[in-house]
Amino acid sequence: MTARRPPLAVSEPERQRVEQVDRLTASGGPGVPALVEMLADPSWTVRRAVVASLAALGDAAVRPLCACLSARRDSEARIAAAVDALVASLGDVDGPVLELTRDPRPAVVADAAQILGRRASAKAVPRLAELTSHEDDNVAVAAIEALGRVGGRAAVDSLVDAVTSGNFFRVFPAIDVLGRSGDPRAIEPLSALLDDPRYVLEAARALGRTGSRSAVSPLMRLLARPSDAVARVAAVALAELRERYRDRYGTVEPIDEALRSEVPAPGAARRLSHSLAGADAGEQAMICGVLGAIGGEDVLLDLTRLLDAEPPVASAAADALCRLSRSADARVLAALRDGDSARRLLLLPLVRGAAATDDVLRCLADPDPEVRAAACDALGRIADPRAAAALFQLLDDPNPRVAHAAMTAIQCVGGAEVEALALAAAREGSPAARRAALRILAYFAPPSALPIFVEGLRDPDLRLRERAIHGLACFADPAAIEALVAVAADPSERVRAVAMRALGQSQRDARVVEALLRGLRDEDAWVRYYACQSLGKLGWEAAAGAIAERLRDESGQVRVAAVEALSGIKGELALAALEEAARESDTDMRRSALIGLGIAGREESLPTLLGALSSPDVATRLVGVSAISGFPSPEVLPALVRAAGDPDESVRAAATSFIAGRPGVQATRSLVALLVASTAPAPLLAALSTPVPGRVEGILEALATADDELSPLLTAALARMRVPEAHAALVEALRLPRAPARKAAATTLGAVATREAFAAVELASRTDPDPEVRRVSASVLSQWA
Repeated sequence: MTARRPPLAVSEPERQRVEQVDRLTASGGPGVPALVEMLADPSWTVRRAVVASLAALGDAAVRPLCACLSARRDSEARIAAAVDALVASLGDVDGPVLELTRDPRPAVVADAAQILGRRASAKAVPRLAELTSHEDDNVAVAAIEALGRVGGRAAVDSLVDAVTSGNFFRVFPAIDVLGRSGDPRAIEPLSALLDDPRYVLEAARALGRTGSRSAVSPLMRLLARPSDAVARVAAVALAELRERYRDRYGTVEPIDEALRSEVPAPGAARRLSHSLAGADAGEQAMICGVLGAIGGEDVLLDLTRLLDAEPPVASAAADALCRLSRSADARVLAALRDGDSARRLLLLPLVRGAAATDDVLRCLADPDPEVRAAACDALGRIADPRAAAALFQLLDDPNPRVAHAAMTAIQCVGGAEVEALALAAAREGSPAARRAALRILAYFAPPSALPIFVEGLRDPDLRLRERAIHGLACFADPAAIEALVAVAADPSERVRAVAMRALGQSQRDARVVEALLRGLRDEDAWVRYYACQSLGKLGWEAAAGAIAERLRDESGQVRVAAVEALSGIKGELALAALEEAARESDTDMRRSALIGLGIAGREESLPTLLGALSSPDVATRLVGVSAISGFPSPEVLPALVRAAGDPDESVRAAATSFIAGRPGVQATRSLVALLVASTAPAPLLAALSTPVPGRVEGILEALATADDELSPLLTAALARMRVPEAHAALVEALRLPRAPARKAAATTLGAVATREAFAAVELASRTDPDPEVRRVSASVLSQWA
């Protein structure tokens, strides 16, 4: 076998030695001794080729590499190359390398620890935990760093010992690993280091990485320190704490409650605000989130000032003000009243309630059209009838975005005054205002407006006539249907096309269907297109044959519309036509047919849909994933799991979301397997948190065998569901046979923070058979103290 390598510019002697490497690799096991001898080659290019080949040879090279690492320590290049080869090896490395950790020479043990860490070997965690207390500092540091790569949850006690050892070379690397463990036992030793100037900054950062509610108090106390650098690090750590908690449990409210309860600490909130001055833009944006959680008059003032900062910071300040609810309203309105266009644009999304109406109305005259549009959006949310007249004036705004926002806001306001203003505008306004008024009247469809729409069919303004045609479809009056059917025979191709489209929004009336069937034979392609679409929307099964004929239409858009229409029609004829279309070479037709087959949900169509998942076209695979998602067949879940490993991110995301919504324990098992294999767990954690039937039972089943790395993710998924069954499962997890599940359950119950959770954790702190579980439970209880 030959390892694949990128092409390199090499000298002739190097090229010859690389060719020798390839020949030795092709010979398999017999070539290993010679390859091991070449690990010390003076050329880095050759050494890299040797490393790749030994790694590819797997088990045949593992023992010789370990022997080399133990006996041939005369060359740093050879040692580094042997380590790299073992790290990348396809063989079973853990056992032989674990044997090396028993070597009496510290340098060999340190190399072995590095290999196990870089391979993220879960099997090695107990031994690595032992090595953290090795008499040699280099070995201890290598073991600590290796635990950081593997995940330190299973070795928290050893990491705590390292952090409290007083040995700088061990304390410093252990701080970060302990913080990332997320274990509640990390809080006390890390907090103790805040009093040591050598470790205070790194310990503060580590407390932020814990994502633990009990880290709030020591970090808030740190804000009272006189050092600006310390206060800034503490502020950023608090911001990271919020984000870690959100990632784990899907909410930040428990952290925000803790932040608010800690505000009386001397000068904490003030120092948090002061820390903004020396922070960069990214840190300022993070600190804004913490300020928004704390609140208070001083905080409001600082956040308001930041509205004039760089865009990311200003946006974060605006979001923080939004979270401050009513306490921020007065200051937001004052800033809105006195601010320039940029500030108004930030603040308008925050306003709510009729008290803001007058200040928002002033923004309708702002020179920036984006501000005017945002003001319309705000008035739509407020829905104060007093704004109706002013909004109607903006129907003539030269900026289309503003005019559309005004029209949408008017629809939100509603009421008798809006109807009267719309009727007046439809009769006497400018062309733009008349068209907008027709849309508003169509939205409400008051009987008084029907004559205006009928009259509009004869208006010289073609765009207004089109608006009138669309509006008629909103009325149930027979006169409206009669007018629509009549206009469907208009001499103008464009008007006929608009009429066909409107008929699809009206009633399933025999006259409507007859007009649409005529439209299928119209000489204009767009008339035929909309006739197909409308018959599909109406679901008229008797039209399936006529629509199927359009699958051979000379115009591509008509063929696609025919496929879409057949998707909405039941019956064997429509299904057969869709099956045929799914085999077409035209990709648009094929995708539309796949969607239709998915909507039909017929089991006999499943092989066709499953075949789409192998398409080289990303969009077709994406359509296929969506189309099979509703089928109950046992073939679907494995197909979705394969799609969850698709090279394209959009296909992976779609497949994961469909698995998430699929009931049953087997779907949960699939998500857990994907989570174990994933390097980006956030989307899968969110998927596991979907409370469908079988999800809680499946997570409990997985917890019964989960290790220290997987268990916290599974219990976090239960907490994120926020349903009684999931909380009961967390309590039940405290009784599972494996200690990792019980530790994770105790930690997560601390985040749930209910009386039932407290009672369960308190019992575990006294009676659990595992001392580690008891210590974790006791640490969790201290969060409630």
